[in-house]
Amino acid sequence: MTRLLVALWAVLALAGPALAVLPSEQLANPKLEARARKIGAELRCLVCQNETIDESEAPLAGDLRVLLRQRLMAGDTDRQAIAYIVARYGHFVLLKPPFEADTLVLWLGPFLVLGLGGLGVAAMARSGARPDTEAPAVLTPEEEAALTRRLEADRV
Repeated sequence: MTRLLVALWAVLALAGPALAVLPSEQLANPKLEARARKIGAELRCLVCQNETIDESEAPLAGDLRVLLRQRLMAGDTDRQAIAYIVARYGHFVLLKPPFEADTLVLWLGPFLVLGLGGLGVAAMARSGARPDTEAPAVLTPEEEAALTRRLEADRV
């Protein structure tokens, strides 16, 4: 019975995402809070970079959560609230930045790095696949006799 309870507890602990939204940050209005959670899932923590602001425990993420909720309480639409945060922090704050001239590096950078890596691998493969143009070294009769003497001396 104890094993079953421990297993159930472990499954429940791992079941949902860890949200760092503090109770003091949550809005009393459930609809506004749901909107804030939805928008928060689209915004990147600028410190952690691979977490949303709702998942991050970084102080800056907490500030962004509070700012987002203030904008929603002020009557901003979802787009207006996102636009306000993007205006202050740039497109990098978005988990899915738009495909624009100033975000080309974000979108095309990984493909550029992958392509350069592929070219490097191809160049290495090509340089290693060249046939040898030199004939293998042939031992002179004196060198061959010396080698034979050494091999026989090692056998003894």
